Amino acid sequence: MIKRFISLEWKSFFRSASFKMNLALKIVMLLGAFMMIMYFLGLGVGAFYIIEKYLETDPLEVVNRFLIFYIIVDLLIRYFLQNMPIINIKPLLYLPLKKSKVINFALNKTVISFFNSVHAFFFIPFSIVLIIEGYPLINVLGWHLAILGLIFCNNFINVFVNNKDVVFYGILGSVIVLFGLTYYEIFDITTYTAPIFQAFYNHPYLAIITIVLAIVLYKIAFNYFRKHFYLDAGLAKKSVTAQTEDLTWLNRFGSVSTFLKNDIKLIKRNKRSKTTLMLSVLFLFYGLLFFTGAVEAYDGPFWRVFAGIFVTGGFLFSFGQFVPSWDSAYYPLMMSQNIKYKEYISSKWYLIVIATIASTIIASFYLYFGWQAYAAVLVGGIYNVGVNAHIVLWGGAYIKTPIDLTSNKKAFGDKKSFNIKTLLLTLPKLVLPMILYAIGHFAVGELFGFALVAIAGLAGLLFRNKVFDIIEKIYKSEKYKTLNAYKQTN
Repeated sequence: MIKRFISLEWKSFFRSASFKMNLALKIVMLLGAFMMIMYFLGLGVGAFYIIEKYLETDPLEVVNRFLIFYIIVDLLIRYFLQNMPIINIKPLLYLPLKKSKVINFALNKTVISFFNSVHAFFFIPFSIVLIIEGYPLINVLGWHLAILGLIFCNNFINVFVNNKDVVFYGILGSVIVLFGLTYYEIFDITTYTAPIFQAFYNHPYLAIITIVLAIVLYKIAFNYFRKHFYLDAGLAKKSVTAQTEDLTWLNRFGSVSTFLKNDIKLIKRNKRSKTTLMLSVLFLFYGLLFFTGAVEAYDGPFWRVFAGIFVTGGFLFSFGQFVPSWDSAYYPLMMSQNIKYKEYISSKWYLIVIATIASTIIASFYLYFGWQAYAAVLVGGIYNVGVNAHIVLWGGAYIKTPIDLTSNKKAFGDKKSFNIKTLLLTLPKLVLPMILYAIGHFAVGELFGFALVAIAGLAGLLFRNKVFDIIEKIYKSEKYKTLNAYKQTN
């Protein structure tokens, strides 16, 4: 039976649209994963000696102190990025297979996922170093197994937290508050959690607690999916009563207003789009890393423009780059209607522009950090409206990833959203404005640098119709490839 499941997974991989992803980009992604693993490995080997040298205290005590944040942040990352077994279970419901074996296979796949295995590249080397440095083998082994049990607990907790936004945002808010209280030395949660992790080392037999807890959570997850192992209600998408909304104020945009109304309703009613909107708001505070001097590496005039692009382009990057994937559920129906591509593209452009202008106005609080800070934000907004708004729509023609609007998964993006064309289109979005600013900065001064970036944005607005004609032709040429890709939902 396991052989059959593996065979189905193998066929799913090779027959999917993602398999056609550019080979060069696959190699780049593999190198990125390799670098991440090497970073964890290097940290696992060197953490002991770095802590011992610079903090002059017991490295294990320091690690135990911050493990609570490590565990919780791991859970938050899983919420956004780790896919749930439901994706693997649904296609198997139609096959004559035992439910228990299907569910066990799906859950066991999550056990061996990258989200679990990547931690081994830190904790195994760190544990080996502890033993080499004279820490008792049994104690280190007990501590290591306890942490391993907690990592797997996170894996199965994510199954239940996955579709409960209230729980997730509650955890996220608690982490932010606790980290802030700890940072400003108001209340240190680690004084209460560090002894618990230290107890796993002092009393190795306590590791059985986290291991048993992981097994119990596995059983609960199994029973949860076993109970909901049917399509008509258990794994079916939940429907809600539709509500009518008065958006007549959008009629001023003419024929484009129909698409604008649909997009606003889509953003307000779906989980994935709401998450994207939240992320775009968080982008507003990205500039604090650059304008406050919090990160020394970002202390430079060129990084101001980079920050300005991101501060005003949160919605542009998080929503705009997935056009037309937001409409993937009904894109085939749209393409069967008498719809002008140019009007469809224009509606998305107007939505991006409105959000960018709003972000630029809200970000006026950066004036507190000096006129240069807000000047960077202002020219970044102009460049986003005149240039980047066109580029993300252009790049969208090559992104053929259907979006599940009911799920938060891959809210930060998807590997199938990238290919060599979208990668090349990233350069004018981020690198070009920095180059323009550098030319003006070194030739005349910072004012001229800001002016060149703003002029590029205004030029994009001036030739907007010409650019739309080009984008329309690209969308038409990619139309059938996109329709074919949207059929593959698994």
